[in-house]
Amino acid sequence: MDLYEYQARDLFRRHGVPVLPGIIATTPEEARAAAQDLLDGGAGLLVVKAQVKTGGRGKAGGVKLARSAEEAAERAAAILGMSIKGHTVRSVLISEGADIAEEYYFAILLDRAERGYLAMCSREGGMDIEALAAERPEALARVPIDPLAGLTAEAARRIVAAAGFEPGRTADGVAAVIERLWEALVTEDATLVEVNPLVLADDGRIIALDGKVTLDDNARFRHRDHEGLADASSVDPLEARAKEAGLNYVRLSGEVGVLGNGAGLVMSTLDIVAGAGERHGGMRPANFLDLGGGSSARAMADALSIVASDAQVQAILVNVFGGITSCDTVAEGIVAAMGALTGPAKPIVVRLDGNSAELGRRILHQADLPGVTIVETMEGAADAVTAIAEQVARGALEGRRVPSLPVPPTAAPTPQEA
Repeated sequence: MDLYEYQARDLFRRHGVPVLPGIIATTPEEARAAAQDLLDGGAGLLVVKAQVKTGGRGKAGGVKLARSAEEAAERAAAILGMSIKGHTVRSVLISEGADIAEEYYFAILLDRAERGYLAMCSREGGMDIEALAAERPEALARVPIDPLAGLTAEAARRIVAAAGFEPGRTADGVAAVIERLWEALVTEDATLVEVNPLVLADDGRIIALDGKVTLDDNARFRHRDHEGLADASSVDPLEARAKEAGLNYVRLSGEVGVLGNGAGLVMSTLDIVAGAGERHGGMRPANFLDLGGGSSARAMADALSIVASDAQVQAILVNVFGGITSCDTVAEGIVAAMGALTGPAKPIVVRLDGNSAELGRRILHQADLPGVTIVETMEGAADAVTAIAEQVARGALEGRRVPSLPVPPTAAPTPQEA
């Protein structure tokens, strides 16, 4: 889960990372009141910052200075509602400004390839770090962190030295902040903590002026307070339904719904559907849905209902390899699920393989479910479902209904099945 800047700042503050005062606002009136509170508290300069989970806010006009409560309200009115890289601004952070002497960059991230953490530090902050890494990689220090040893005081000093800081007060201040950021990352089970810019103020303070944090959802059970950080407005409703049903679902941008058991099988299915779709009107996968071990009628009904609820889905592929859960149980679940579904029916292609696959296919043939096509191979199923999706999409574009579709030659049942 990615946090908004104001949430990251609150998290930093709890772990002793120095940040400036700030108040969140969702209307110009709230921005005016927040600005007045900060001005009354001694702030001489204010910054109005769009709260979106993407970069490039400054270039898009989402960060503006203000010197009065009225000016802050005007700035907020201009920023609220704007779109930054497809993200609508629904709130702004009214923050105290700072007199900046220098800007730095620092981040700690989980390095899965090396099974550890990677600290990155640069004396050139406040800019696009990707551009810096590509154009001047020598300006960005990369220091591996052993997860067992952690980011110790000695490691922090090694990082700032690698970034080119001369020994002295500033280097010591940056190293101290780095230690606290490590504490925040470990304590909160984060996979990323980033500060850009980390600034040296004119008065000598080191301040985290902006923050980005990604929390590990797998560790949420250890952090009850993290539930309150979730942004319901940014969660896809279908993904929320799948989560409630205990299903692993990710919405994509294609036209073919994909259900399978096991993440590896589903990923392979996505690739094969994408390849087959190149031959059938550019049809692409519309989602990733892993049933896991769930093959009951309830699980199958939930999965089919979620995928069918996606308006962009033209046809659905159910691809199951029977292991501990046999294919006849899966087939019975599909039959029961079809009876429980409501709403417009969408064509479904089913491929069963593995334990009791022949029996499962026989159950589906005997059920004679309308709109359900049975295919033996994964390649054939992908070809069939993309061909069907193309026909449905074409019919929709031409304004005609496609009530029933012929089974492609590759999907014809075997004599043994018939």
